[in-house]
Amino acid sequence: SLADKNAESKQVMSVFVEFLPELGRVLMTDIEAAYYGDPAAKSFAEIILCYPAVRAISNHRIAHKLLEQGVPMIPRMISEMAHSETGIDIHPGATIGERFSIDHGTGVVIGETCVIGRNVKIYQGVTLGALSFAKEPVTGTLVKGVKRHPNVEDNVVIYAGATILGGDTVIGHDSEIGGNVWLMESIPPYSRVYNKPPAPEIREKRR
Repeated sequence: SLADKNAESKQVMSVFVEFLPELGRVLMTDIEAAYYGDPAAKSFAEIILCYPAVRAISNHRIAHKLLEQGVPMIPRMISEMAHSETGIDIHPGATIGERFSIDHGTGVVIGETCVIGRNVKIYQGVTLGALSFAKEPVTGTLVKGVKRHPNVEDNVVIYAGATILGGDTVIGHDSEIGGNVWLMESIPPYSRVYNKPPAPEIREKRR
């Protein structure tokens, strides 16, 4: 009934308003991660006003909360607004931890069932996508609601152009994925994955 729908809408709004202080706190961790992770950043104000990732991540965190509450359509619309403005495509279903940063950002794709931990940084052109799509045996239609996208644990850096696919794929914590790497299998914590190993002197500096 109309009364039930009104009551449901009021409940959604009440929960969302209560969430706003937490949203502000988490967004501040994202802004701090961008500032301290980018030597070109001169101030928090510059991060907030000029960095497209802030818009994309802010929209995502709002959309994700609404999706959790069962709000239809609107979360996807919020995400697509940021996508059209920034070139960063984050599905509202993706779960993303605190201190998340995207450097440059153009061409980033994060799929619906992706789970990202805390203090993760990714660069432009990164795809966290699906490896394949399960189909119904009789009709051939795609099966919905299954885990299709990778998990990225805490303290991971993924450099430009990397592609990580698959619902069973896990990037272990404190790992580093080099530019243009293509991954379809899990890697353990503290891994370093490159198309070409860095020079010895670079490896020494990172220790």
